[in-house]
Amino acid sequence: MITQIAVATTVGLLGWAYLALLKPPPPKVCGSPGGPPVTSPRVQLNDGRYVAYKESGVSKEKAKHKIIIIHGFDSSKDLMLPISQDLMQELEIYVLQYDRAGYGESDPHPKRSVKSEAFDVEELADKLQLGPKFYVVGLSMGAYCVWSCLKYIPNRLAGVALVVPFVNYWWSCYPAKLSNEALGKMLAQDQRTFRIAHYAPWLVHWWMNQKWFHALSMMEGNMAIFCPPDQEMLKQLSSAPSPGQEKVRQQGEFECLYRDLIVGFGNWDFAPTDIKNPFPDNEGSVHLWQGHNDIIIPRELNSYLAEKLPWIQYHEVPNAGHLIIHNASYCETILRKLLE
Repeated sequence: MITQIAVATTVGLLGWAYLALLKPPPPKVCGSPGGPPVTSPRVQLNDGRYVAYKESGVSKEKAKHKIIIIHGFDSSKDLMLPISQDLMQELEIYVLQYDRAGYGESDPHPKRSVKSEAFDVEELADKLQLGPKFYVVGLSMGAYCVWSCLKYIPNRLAGVALVVPFVNYWWSCYPAKLSNEALGKMLAQDQRTFRIAHYAPWLVHWWMNQKWFHALSMMEGNMAIFCPPDQEMLKQLSSAPSPGQEKVRQQGEFECLYRDLIVGFGNWDFAPTDIKNPFPDNEGSVHLWQGHNDIIIPRELNSYLAEKLPWIQYHEVPNAGHLIIHNASYCETILRKLLE
């Protein structure tokens, strides 16, 4: 009897711990009772989820080039980029930005994966009738969606730009010494967070909300992760913040931020070096842009990928960090190179 009581008590305590500490709260889905209102145009995917989007540039009917820009961590479709109307008119480009699953006003995707990100892009493009081919630009964390596009929907791509792209330290293509040294350069709190996301994803919700240890530096506003050029850019951006920033996490942090960490740093079905050249006849191009001074993304890992994938055009920007897309000159160069 004592043993049975002890087992029952233990099970009860574990159940309480899971519900109280480990299980994330349900998301506040946009448009649902008690959830945030829907204020942006959205399309419904075949699985029933809604994806919010924003269009700019020339009309897609008149556009020569159609570009889908994929935002990064803790961001959204409302990210303001220094792309002038004059430049969009000159290059005849239509720009589509969208909220990735769980971000902003796009429905969460409880089964989100690296693979699902590519098919979200493809289905969104089809719902909006962008045609058989389009360009994709992935920013930082949003670049893992672009690796997915290169792997799973290469036939739909007209060109690709990976801008300060996210890296997974556990990609099988990296030599252990290289990835370990790169991870070791990160702040200790970020190393712990990335390892938990990789080895114990079920702990991520608890880890990101506990108060005993520092978790992800970016969410704490730790300026140590920004190099001097980035800090200068942040000062400029603070004078004109992107509208809609308050909507980024409005459905709950788990389905946007934490799931990004779990999916991005999880075990992938492929490594970037497994991807074949999507443009064997040079009908398009793939570009990787890396800030030389970037502290958030170790340049050694992206330069290694570029060495192993000779069809990638690697651009290392001197005296620049993680926020190069916010520099109007660099942003214009990235777009012009993509469309050449």
